Amino acid sequence: MAEVFFYHLQGRPMEAALPQLLEKCLERGWRCVVQASTDERIDALDHLLWTYDEASFLPHGTDRQPESARQPILLTTTESNPNGAQVRFLVERAVIPDIASYARVIHLFDGADPEEIDNARAQWRAAKDGGHEVAYWQQSAEGRWQRR
Repeated sequence: MAEVFFYHLQGRPMEAALPQLLEKCLERGWRCVVQASTDERIDALDHLLWTYDEASFLPHGTDRQPESARQPILLTTTESNPNGAQVRFLVERAVIPDIASYARVIHLFDGADPEEIDNARAQWRAAKDGGHEVAYWQQSAEGRWQRR
């Protein structure tokens, strides 16, 4: 069974939280897939992961590029997993029907967007009903993640 984590974005946008979470996954040796709903979001994330920190970058590519299976972080709008990722990030209300093939699935949702909150609640119920371990993470006033 997969661990399913829900990150409730409140004080900081997804663009600030995602690179930090991806760094932690790479530190553990995990490959990642980030799934968004639109090609425009994938293009923005592609740019973000190259430029979010002046001193570093996150090695990644999109599934539209050759040799996407070699990427430690793959950006996609599809349900595929060509790089054999252990962790799947879902942004922009993206969903996948089969989460059992991952060690961890991470939903990032905007606490100011009612549709994203409703989607997160539905995904929480589906994960619980599927017997997966679920956890809810919320940002503190300092911007740190706290498990609730």
